[in-house]
Amino acid sequence: MGTLDAVLTALLPTTRVIDAVTTWLGKRIAWLILVAVIVSTVNASVRKIFDTSSNSWLELQWVLFSMVFLLCSPWTLLANEHIRIDIVNQMLPKMVRNWIDTIGHAFFLIPLTVVMILTGFPFFYRSLLINEQSGNAGGLPQWPSKALVLLGFTFLLVQGVSELIKRIAIMRDLIPDPHENQVDALVAEVEHIVGAIEKR
Repeated sequence: MGTLDAVLTALLPTTRVIDAVTTWLGKRIAWLILVAVIVSTVNASVRKIFDTSSNSWLELQWVLFSMVFLLCSPWTLLANEHIRIDIVNQMLPKMVRNWIDTIGHAFFLIPLTVVMILTGFPFFYRSLLINEQSGNAGGLPQWPSKALVLLGFTFLLVQGVSELIKRIAIMRDLIPDPHENQVDALVAEVEHIVGAIEKR
């Protein structure tokens, strides 16, 4: 076993812990979509029935959606459901797909998350220091929302490193590819439509 393989083997248990935490967090944060729908429904109903509204409730909808979008992105990455040109990607050889993922994680995803964390911290910290409030009357404080940017990209960085380690380990045949037999939802839908057309 080479030095790289030994390092990867030593790091793989850490990736399993990261993946478990990401899954646990993602499954719970995703429920905030339901909360956002309920808040939106109640807010709209109160506005129509009682002709009154609250900026804090309106902004809460945005915050809840932001929490799901930012804090569930690592779970999306882990599940291999992030946006890409899936139909083209599925036609490429496995080795090419592995290299695309490795290069994408190492030179695009991880650097982007680092930049967002470095620029996001002062963005959040300045807001916290002055206890920045909403520009709308009766709105919510702004610094918790700005903290979401910092938290979301920090979690995404950690998951991105985990994915990079696993992808290199897969390329070196140290672990099986968990997504090898995964059928993308878009591809499955296209196949379903084509099959339905052919039956006519």
